[in-house]
Amino acid sequence: MGIIINMDVMMARRKMSLNTLSEKVGLTLSNLSILKQGKAKGIRFSTLEAICHALDCQPGDILEYSSRPAETEIE
Repeated sequence: MGIIINMDVMMARRKMSLNTLSEKVGLTLSNLSILKQGKAKGIRFSTLEAICHALDCQPGDILEYSSRPAETEIE
């Protein structure tokens, strides 16, 4: 499965909307949404730093590694 993004969990814990996080981090809603859904191919350290600062968390609170194979999607 690879890297799992838990940004929505941290946002819920901080009671922060995607709009508010977007304003604090300086990224578009579209780019944050892509990252939050785990569809991003990469992330800059400066972006990760800004997200961690806004959510008052550590990178490990947002990013998780799983060695389990990805589940196949059902159409």
